[in-house]
Amino acid sequence: MKPSTSRKIFRSPAIQISAVLLAITAMVFLMGSLLTAPAPSAVATLSADFPVESIQIPAADGSMVHGWLSRGYLGDGVVLLVHSMRSNRLEMLGRARFLRNQGYSVLFIDLYAHGETPGENISFGLHESDSVVASVNYLRRTFPRERIGAIGASLGAAAIVLAKQNLNLDAVILESLHPTIEEAVENRLRLHFGEYGTVLMPVILAYLSLQLNTAMDQLSPIHKIDHLRSPVLFIAGTRDAHTTQPETERLYAAARTPKELWVVPGAGHFNMHSYAGREYEYRVSAFLAQYLRPVETDEHQ
Repeated sequence: MKPSTSRKIFRSPAIQISAVLLAITAMVFLMGSLLTAPAPSAVATLSADFPVESIQIPAADGSMVHGWLSRGYLGDGVVLLVHSMRSNRLEMLGRARFLRNQGYSVLFIDLYAHGETPGENISFGLHESDSVVASVNYLRRTFPRERIGAIGASLGAAAIVLAKQNLNLDAVILESLHPTIEEAVENRLRLHFGEYGTVLMPVILAYLSLQLNTAMDQLSPIHKIDHLRSPVLFIAGTRDAHTTQPETERLYAAARTPKELWVVPGAGHFNMHSYAGREYEYRVSAFLAQYLRPVETDEHQ
């Protein structure tokens, strides 16, 4: 083929459109694979000043949920801590320390396909919720007389809300939780690729639906939040571009009472405990104590 003929072929609109579509398809498959790829990691041994028991909990799919349990004082309540996407239980170590110092027993786990818990792919709460269900059931067996609460960050919060059974928790704290999977994907595309990146959203959502074999509305916490029959505290940041403040406010409006909303000035989509420090501990402690600690009565009355 002569060079001039070759150039003419590549100038053909049909060839150019095909090349663009091929590039977009490759990009979508690459992004989809990156979004759903497992995030295994070896979790380092904790320092001796915070002793824990290594726990393995059987889940419904036959896998084992790996976690650490730190026992507090009997009667003071138990808290399950659930990390964000592509992280592991170490993310919740700071929260575990301050809660254990207040007497709570604490279980912090690796979600499905994260840390040391096996899994085929990240599923935005679909399978991660099985890790939460198994952990709550374990806590009920281990602490049958204790009130149980849970704190979830981002994916961890979604895994709590998307649980396939009523968890019957006594208190729930949801940090940086997206209302719909569509908004979660769109916000991230906009952050990484600008406004033009959002044109890929329908194709990526179709890919995720096919990859996870589920409808996208099954991955949207706002469709399930009314099923959460627990007192709930929502925490959001004013500068969170992954899950915006108005999105959190919609979730809050859709939730049952009793409920609270704390918007953290200046906070983005990262560890709220690390960012807000003592204010976080004060607000979380007050909320958990209200619902997990037994009401003290005057014996003389």
